[in-house]
Amino acid sequence: MAEPSGVLRALDYPPVWLMAALGLVWLETALVPGLVDWARGLGNVLVLLAIAIFVLAVWEFLRARSTIIPHQTPQKLITTGIFAMSRNPIYLADVILLVGLSLRWGAVSGLLLAPVLVWILQQRFIHGEEARLHATFGADATRYMARTRRWI
Repeated sequence: MAEPSGVLRALDYPPVWLMAALGLVWLETALVPGLVDWARGLGNVLVLLAIAIFVLAVWEFLRARSTIIPHQTPQKLITTGIFAMSRNPIYLADVILLVGLSLRWGAVSGLLLAPVLVWILQQRFIHGEEARLHATFGADATRYMARTRRWI
């Protein structure tokens, strides 16, 4: 995928893609009636799960004193805590948050946008991050990626 330039480069961060997807979901809620109550309850649970995953991942970044910013080279290979279960817990939390808020808001489009967001995150961020991990940490990164799944 081609690298963006100018203003698009400044906006090329996972939270921006997540906000764009959530904006489309919110727009649907203004135009189409919502889902049933059980879906809203499930949505609440998923939102709380996403927040918990995000907090656990940020904690590991703080403990390791490594960058959390995409497109930058990490100072440490984080393999502990939530990173022992998923190589990309923050991106996982982004997708769970999109699905959870979609259910909470009664917007079916968010369920359709979730795989699109997964694809964007993989193409725009994960592949480059994995290449930087290999370049920086070599065999340690290879072993980590072999034993830890990309998502869950």
